[in-house]
Amino acid sequence: MTEYHGQGMDAGGNNFDSGQQPQEQELATKMLQIQSKRFYLDVKQNRRGRFIKVAEIGADGRRSQIFLAMSTAAEFRDHLSTFSDFYSSLGPPNPDNVPDDGKLKSEMMLKDNRRYYLDLKENSRGRFLRVSQTITRGGPRSQVALPAQGMIEFRDALTDLLDDFGTDDGGFKGELPEGRHLRVDNKNFYFDIGQNNRGIYMKVSEVVPSLQQVKSNFRTAITVPEKCWTRFRDILADYCDKMNRAHSDSADHHQGAAVAGPSGVPRAGSAQPARDVEPFAAGSRI
Repeated sequence: MTEYHGQGMDAGGNNFDSGQQPQEQELATKMLQIQSKRFYLDVKQNRRGRFIKVAEIGADGRRSQIFLAMSTAAEFRDHLSTFSDFYSSLGPPNPDNVPDDGKLKSEMMLKDNRRYYLDLKENSRGRFLRVSQTITRGGPRSQVALPAQGMIEFRDALTDLLDDFGTDDGGFKGELPEGRHLRVDNKNFYFDIGQNNRGIYMKVSEVVPSLQQVKSNFRTAITVPEKCWTRFRDILADYCDKMNRAHSDSADHHQGAAVAGPSGVPRAGSAQPARDVEPFAAGSRI
């Protein structure tokens, strides 16, 4: 059964420029009882788009959850059909024929900076599908474990929600600008435009020369959200203007001293050379 809701508040992802959490609207929720576990599938929406939160409540009350973009939920739904068909083809559990890691079948899904690992496993308690989510490769994972017998029921519930709310994640749909490269002396700077569930961003990275021999292509990077690109640009433009004026004042001072000569008397034929200073245009690209 699907429950539909009006606007409400719930915990969301972190805002880019504050520690506050954005407002979320809960659109619908489904609850499934599979063996001793309860699963909640909540369709939510915030300023970044729509997504599904999958929460598992164990018999001991312990709670685990993962988050799926709508397009990822559709891909997961399709994998559930494949895993269910594979599970149906298996014979009864055989303790003497179980892989060392317990994995019977595995798949991986990739969405922006998130990775999802699907592992159909077997242990002394039976067969189950473990779905784990990690933000960065090698980072900590959050996961839920779905009893294998409930994969079809879970798939059907997910399908109902996707039929009602679609597979569109929301957010920007246009083509993002290509990355740029800037070399200054022995430094290399890279400007890459990307998009994740939080929005569009620019990653500015530098290849560190002293570490290239230890680890190739090692980069240090900062990430600048699109909404503050204009302020970021204005600050850089202000610094460029100030440094241009400082260099100009310094050059004028040294030029005046050179024209006057040691005694302060102007030298014959002396003229101030022209300077070619390229100003930082506030609207130009790096």
